Amino acid sequence: MIYGAMKFSIGGGLKLAFRPWVEGLENIPAQGPAILASNHLSFSDSFFLPAVLDRKVTFIAKSEYFTAPGVKGRLTAAFFKGVGQVPVDRSGARGAGEAAIKAGIEVIESGGLFGIYPEGTRSPDGRLYRGKPGGLARVALATGAPVIPVAMIDTEKIQPPGQVMPKLMRPGIRIGKPLDFSRYHGMEGDRFILRSVTDEVMYEIMKLSGQEYVDIYATAAKRQIADEAKRRAEEEKRRAEEEKRAARGSGTQE
Repeated sequence: MIYGAMKFSIGGGLKLAFRPWVEGLENIPAQGPAILASNHLSFSDSFFLPAVLDRKVTFIAKSEYFTAPGVKGRLTAAFFKGVGQVPVDRSGARGAGEAAIKAGIEVIESGGLFGIYPEGTRSPDGRLYRGKPGGLARVALATGAPVIPVAMIDTEKIQPPGQVMPKLMRPGIRIGKPLDFSRYHGMEGDRFILRSVTDEVMYEIMKLSGQEYVDIYATAAKRQIADEAKRRAEEEKRRAEEEKRAARGSGTQE
């Protein structure tokens, strides 16, 4: 009931305000389990996709959204529960991965739609990054559920990282045909199979989204970007100090 009310109010509001276009809705099964594997450009991805579907989609979200204290914390927790997100403790990398897999399997076994971002985090620059061969492939192989590739289009332009107020423009959603990995059922312990499954899904997402593909993890790219920004800041600081010393030297000579 809470989800239905939230979907009506939030989903209806999003569709009215942003008018998202969607292709491939016929690829979402009317009933039964499926995994929706999407690129990840913006915080708003987890809201736009459910807004255009008739069925509930369950994503995982960090547990901090559900445990914050005070009235604001309770409202935030109610909001995320209402839009179909379940908490996962991300305090340990391995523990977070196992919790996400367990949550995904539970959603699939209950006959639901499980939404997951194979990149593991938002793209730092709008490009598509290498998928992590953990949650997506292991849930798919453990359950035999079909994997439906999804491409979010232009959501990073609506709400870039760090921007609170979204920009009013039309995002797009392309939904691909289901991928069947039942031939690998029970082989979720084979890392080569996990890599192969993940890469196949990422290739389909790339075709749907038209994004440039980068064969490194998005987390590594974020570190590189942060390191480069730090290097540039230090270089600017050094240059400014040299100019100050030069100016003082010039003043002394005069």
